[in-house]
Amino acid sequence: MITKTIQITEVSVDELADKVADKLLLKIKSYLDDLSNKENDVYLTRQETADFLKINATTLWHWTNKGKVNSYGLGNRRYYNKQEIIDTLKKNQLKLK
Repeated sequence: MITKTIQITEVSVDELADKVADKLLLKIKSYLDDLSNKENDVYLTRQETADFLKINATTLWHWTNKGKVNSYGLGNRRYYNKQEIIDTLKKNQLKLK
């Protein structure tokens, strides 16, 4: 087993603790941002989106054609970004109040 020794000079314990805490906070924020970005990349099929919204697939089709929700096509299939659906719901809920 190889052991390494680190020798720190002219740095107080408080300064070292602050520097370590700052670096740790940056790493945690970076991790949380990456996790958040992965959650935003969830795409749902038409049926999954209709089930998520608790609406009929025909209603979802009408909403898509009217531009109320965005869809993305791949071949003959349509997909909906889950985070965009949630944001649209929040935006429309604020308009109702």
